[in-house]
Amino acid sequence: MYERSSVGELAEQLRQELNRYSLGGKLPSSRALVERFRVSPVTVSRALAQLAAEGLVVTRPGAGAFRARPHAPAEPAGDTSWQEVALSADGTTDLVPRTVDASGVTVSLAAPPPGVLEFSGGYPHPSLQPERAMAAALARAGRRPGAWGRPPLEGLPELREWFARGIGGAVTAAEVLIAAGGQSALATALRALAPPAAPVLVESPTYPGMLALARAAGLRPVPVPVDPDGVRPDLLADAFRATGARVFVCQPLFQNPTGAVLAPDRRAEVLRIARAAGAFIVEDDFVRRLVHADSGPLPRPLAADDPDGVVVHVGSLTKATSPSFRVSALAARGPVLERLRAIQVVDSFFVPRPLQEAALELVGSPAWPRHLRSLSAELKTRRDAMTTALALHLPELALPHIPSGGYHLWLRLPDGEGGTSQAFGAGGEPSLTAAALRAGVALTPGRPYFSAEPPAGHLRLSFAAVAGTGEIAEGVRRLRAACDEVWQGVSSRSARRTATVPGPASPS
Repeated sequence: MYERSSVGELAEQLRQELNRYSLGGKLPSSRALVERFRVSPVTVSRALAQLAAEGLVVTRPGAGAFRARPHAPAEPAGDTSWQEVALSADGTTDLVPRTVDASGVTVSLAAPPPGVLEFSGGYPHPSLQPERAMAAALARAGRRPGAWGRPPLEGLPELREWFARGIGGAVTAAEVLIAAGGQSALATALRALAPPAAPVLVESPTYPGMLALARAAGLRPVPVPVDPDGVRPDLLADAFRATGARVFVCQPLFQNPTGAVLAPDRRAEVLRIARAAGAFIVEDDFVRRLVHADSGPLPRPLAADDPDGVVVHVGSLTKATSPSFRVSALAARGPVLERLRAIQVVDSFFVPRPLQEAALELVGSPAWPRHLRSLSAELKTRRDAMTTALALHLPELALPHIPSGGYHLWLRLPDGEGGTSQAFGAGGEPSLTAAALRAGVALTPGRPYFSAEPPAGHLRLSFAAVAGTGEIAEGVRRLRAACDEVWQGVSSRSARRTATVPGPASPS
């Protein structure tokens, strides 16, 4: 295990020292670098690989690392300004512009600067990932006969069967396709189910990556409000009638960002409403394996209670393993399955077989249930640590729902009156996000989770992307300082405005 910062620091140190060596000259051995800088051999290897990728050194197996000879001067850059016209003209006939705004996604994918605590992360910290189990599974997978050959286009039969059993009900392996991660599966589903410019119903708030996918496909996201019991069936029915939509995308279990679970009495109603509208439900079951230790029995996926093919189910291993372990499943029944399969084949051919084999090795090993139990306990501990710290240091931030699964909390900023509204309302999210970054904590503003105007300001705070409960407590303290900075700035501006307003004239 190595830290990104250690690799970067060592690479920078070696970069500064390269002029000490003649062109083609040999650098110190890896062992010497380990002893000198007191880092691991893996860190040295990674730092040298980084310099090699930059063309500064050349590594030769068994011989060592050498200073690279300079390359020929780079050719002058061309003029790409013509693309502004071409890309703008491309959408002039689109009923819904196919613009791609990835900002809401990159917030949870990008690593924060060194020293900044990651409350914005969309994946568990490396300490919560089954790294040893994944490494062992990958090693065993590589030795399987035919592991590097071409897999079946639909995916390995054994892996499809494993996903089908996890969904339950009457779903069979023949109704499952293996896909390269949940985002890819969602993109396939949207393309299969909705023609360009069509409306697609989405929960409000909802996952920004799904909104970006819909807009990039030229679809029009239409919000349907969510409360603590999930999507509201009455408003869902209204939205189907008003728009004529034929697709509804939802997360019935530990919804992102609210953490809501679709209530038992709403499940059948949501299925009935979609069926009556002649519409599909895309069920994004993305965090079923990130349940907390104090959760009760989980409801089955909607797909398990759907005999009529209304639900297109998306399930993934990624959240419970690693951002790079991109293995997911698309499940559907009826003619739509062939359309999903055709789109996936055209887009990506198939998921690499070694990764599918590794997934089979992982979920079939004794380490898998142990990892899930450990993850469940740790997520509860971290959730409790964050809720306790927020109640102590930031009681003015409303936490309407404490989830029993997932990896984050959804907080509503106070509306207040006067300056407080300006500081903490929806319009104040950018100021608070910037102040938090200055204070040393990265967070996710709520605006990207809404497809229309948000009713208030919100924050999403991840408790899984940091190293542990100590960083959670420190991050909340830093967030307190950021809130104080924003509030004091608004109060000062308000006071200055008040001071410059002339009072009533004195009577003569």
